Amino acid sequence: MQKSIILKTLVHGGEVSLAVIDSTAAVQEAMRRHKFSAVAAAAFGRTLTACVYLCSWLKGEGCSLAVTVNGGGPGGKICAAGDSELRMRGFVGEPQLELPPRADGKLDVGGFTGRDGTLTVVSDDGTGVPFTGTSDLVSGEIAEDFSAYFLTSEQRPTAIALGVKVKERILGAGGVFLQPLPGAGEEAISYCEKEIAKFREISSLIGERGAEGVLRMLTDEPFDRREFSFRCHCSRKRAAGAVLSLGKEDAFALIREEGKISVHCHYCNRDYIFEREDVVRLFGEEA
Repeated sequence: MQKSIILKTLVHGGEVSLAVIDSTAAVQEAMRRHKFSAVAAAAFGRTLTACVYLCSWLKGEGCSLAVTVNGGGPGGKICAAGDSELRMRGFVGEPQLELPPRADGKLDVGGFTGRDGTLTVVSDDGTGVPFTGTSDLVSGEIAEDFSAYFLTSEQRPTAIALGVKVKERILGAGGVFLQPLPGAGEEAISYCEKEIAKFREISSLIGERGAEGVLRMLTDEPFDRREFSFRCHCSRKRAAGAVLSLGKEDAFALIREEGKISVHCHYCNRDYIFEREDVVRLFGEEA
């Protein structure tokens, strides 16, 4: 299977960080698990791609980061999360919701997401004391909203292009991030604003050229390459822990009422089923 990748290098005389992300395979896997509609896949894919970029800066084991886009739209919250190893996951509030296309024929991501709300990033450097940054949504189209987040919450102007091309499957998904390094002048900011215009159709470019082909539109410099995937942290063992947390009395009450206990993971849309004999093994005996 094709891998999802992020490529990083420096451009503009070393004053600007460039990242190119091909998230096609990861978004396709998310679409398969959640049975996303086309517009839900586009909204989630853009959010996941930006989350990958943020996670790529995490240092050390135990670091994690989560993004929530809550715009008040009919699609509900969009959540994406990952760690320093770029193991990504996430979900959408209304994954099967369909919307009519915009007047220009494009998927109505802004209408799905909504524009009256916030983008929140919660990062944990492994100490257990998370840092939270929040900014108001600008358009609900995701790329502009992350640009606003970087500027207002992190004081780092960032030019961003995000896109997902989807029919029955993901044909191309990814993004380009141009971020001036600390101390860079106005010329570097102008460079980013000018060059990002080349990537208005980033999903098609990713589908046709791949990440390296897109990167080569800006530079011939060598680059760092990392792979990532849509991979949830859930497991039957963790689900069993949720059953144990109910306590013996409530767990067996559920068994008597429902005949089973179902533990659902929102991040990957997987259900773990515990029958009566499973619950007896967990608690040792019936209540």
